[in-house]
Amino acid sequence: MTKNSEQTELMALVRRIADALERIAPPVPAAPDFEAAEAFVWGSHPEGFEPVAKVNRVPLALLEGIERASAQLLDNTERFARGLPANNALLWGARGMGKSSLVKAAHARVRQSLGMGGAGQPDLKLVEIHREDIAALPRALNHIRASKHRFIVFCDDLSFDRDDTSYKSLKAVLEGGIEGRPENVIFYATSNRRHLMPRDMVDNEKATAINPGEAVEEKVSLSDRFGLWLGFHGCSQDQYLSMVRGYVAYHGLMIEDGELQRDALEWAMTRGGRSGRVASQYIQDLAGRLGVPLKD
Repeated sequence: MTKNSEQTELMALVRRIADALERIAPPVPAAPDFEAAEAFVWGSHPEGFEPVAKVNRVPLALLEGIERASAQLLDNTERFARGLPANNALLWGARGMGKSSLVKAAHARVRQSLGMGGAGQPDLKLVEIHREDIAALPRALNHIRASKHRFIVFCDDLSFDRDDTSYKSLKAVLEGGIEGRPENVIFYATSNRRHLMPRDMVDNEKATAINPGEAVEEKVSLSDRFGLWLGFHGCSQDQYLSMVRGYVAYHGLMIEDGELQRDALEWAMTRGGRSGRVASQYIQDLAGRLGVPLKD
């Protein structure tokens, strides 16, 4: 075999190896197009920002019984959108009382009140990250950091179990790392747990540790990274009925008030509790029985 033929075979082998490596290598994610929508979902498998054509939310006026939390979150969000100092927010407490609905409604209200969203203009974007993708949050922020827009990064139903270490990624992003969170990012999370971990886990670690105070300090300190804590509590019967009546008026449902009250309370009894979510689910059922489509 001649020297030239050996070189030719070697080059062919190198090309085959290069082609094989290219086929098995993960695709390079495309640069995100943040002009495509007002809201996105970040996913790590595959990695990228999925635009949301239409955000699932309710008008802020329909979120009753949480006026104080609503005013505080609106003020914090507006300051952030204006480029002023603002805090990461943890919305915690009773299930179904409008925590995630408030985040989405506040985003819409602030964009509207500040006239944001014009073509080519800086905007306030909402990015949802799922609990299981928290470890990939630093990579998401690398894409966001260079954008002209401002971003609310939102995680719904955030909590951590005993052996879960992904909370360390979130701690570093919120305040603990060298870079910290980007100037154009704020983090909002909802949780049923004030300290993002089960109460029995806190009690158990305190009971078995040599130094009870230090046993849970690292994990509990995650909630301390949120400068704004907003508590949500269960609603009274009057508040529940007020929510139901608000939905009825908004959607234009025709039903006598006495019948509405009896029907709504019976619905709540079958669900074992009262909340904004229960009121919304009742309205879905009522509108279906009346044959009336609900407003978007």
